[in-house]
Amino acid sequence: MKLTVNGEQKELDDGTALQVLIDEMNLEGKRYAVEVNREIVPKRQHPEYVLKEGDVVEVVHAVGGG
Repeated sequence: MKLTVNGEQKELDDGTALQVLIDEMNLEGKRYAVEVNREIVPKRQHPEYVLKEGDVVEVVHAVGGG
């Protein structure tokens, strides 16, 4: 299936869970938020949230500073 991740086209297998995409992005241990089709998906839902053809995914990294 084709979807858009942070503005770029990406192909994933049908039925791919959001957590698989996050794992591919090497975000382990980092602070981030994920939005699918303009709705925030809580981190606890990532393992069971199944992506669909045409989804638009935005992953935002939290950056500290002051």
